[in-house]
Amino acid sequence: MASIAKRDNGQWRARYRDAAGKEHARHFPRKVDAQRWLDGVTSAVVTGSYVDPKASRVLVGDWARQWLDGKANLKPSTRDRYTSALTTHVLPRWATTRLGDITHAEVQAWVSALVASGLAPASVHKVHRVLSMLLALAVKDGRLARNPAVGIDLPRVTRPEKRFLDARQVADLAEVAGPGALVVQFLAYTGLRWGELAALRVERVDLMRRRVHIAESVTELNDGRLDWGMPKSHERRWVPIPRFLVERLAAHLAGRSPSDLVFPSPNGEVLRVRNARRAWFDRAATEAGLDGITPHELRHTAASLAVSAGANVKAVQRMLGHAKASMTLDVYADLFDDDLEAVAERLDLLARRADSLRTEGGVHAIGERATSA
Repeated sequence: MASIAKRDNGQWRARYRDAAGKEHARHFPRKVDAQRWLDGVTSAVVTGSYVDPKASRVLVGDWARQWLDGKANLKPSTRDRYTSALTTHVLPRWATTRLGDITHAEVQAWVSALVASGLAPASVHKVHRVLSMLLALAVKDGRLARNPAVGIDLPRVTRPEKRFLDARQVADLAEVAGPGALVVQFLAYTGLRWGELAALRVERVDLMRRRVHIAESVTELNDGRLDWGMPKSHERRWVPIPRFLVERLAAHLAGRSPSDLVFPSPNGEVLRVRNARRAWFDRAATEAGLDGITPHELRHTAASLAVSAGANVKAVQRMLGHAKASMTLDVYADLFDDDLEAVAERLDLLARRADSLRTEGGVHAIGERATSA
């Protein structure tokens, strides 16, 4: 039920009752404004987009905590990233803003300011996504009619050029890596992520079959704690070990217990990538003439070496633990360019053979007709 009445002070009072029977009212200097407001409310009720004004008065800071607390299925490392995005970028701008007061234009201005501040495009995307997710929950909860963070113009993310080492460069890096030599070779020839290598235990290494079972990963959180869990994409997998590494691994694992880590730190704990880079990896990269190379680029190197050795996309996918072959192609499409050229060569050969057979067959047929005549 809705109505408009003129008050003694000349204001027009528009009021309505929502589906729960609760009355809402606003005052306007003109009757036409009051009618326009009531028409808007009526339209929202009919289309199902009606939102109780009080429900949208929640502050973003309070709602963000409720949103994050409700993400019960998050891995600790993911929760760590969301918390960092909130505390560093989202809450400083929006914490004291009410949900219902956020506009699309204001979100766009905020994103543009992040870009102007020098924040990397990929980071801008991640920060915006956090704000958009918490606002999406507000829509589902009936606190917003729509998500004002949807449809924002975001900066283009350009993928950095990947670096692939050849076998000689891997050998050079391993030679100057000191105690990390086997780590370098293992990463470069198996494609494991650092967290998978750091979590690998002796019992999951099968030297007879030349396989390692990747069933666990460990990630270092921002506060130094370790997050143990499944490999990325929750894909357990068996990864082949090149024959030349088997003997070195056998010597490396001699006397170890099945539950021991294959590549522990010098003090017998988890091998953390930050510590390893400070202790030996970055120095070795410089000495080998590979300034700026990172441990993760040894994973790219493994993909490159595998393709060079003749592996197809499905084999590379299984080795790297990608959820789908399309992901492997998306990340390493350039590595398969030679395969495309080889396909073109084979197609050309097939066409030439078919043309040759057709021509030879045609000449033979003419000869037969001539003889019979």
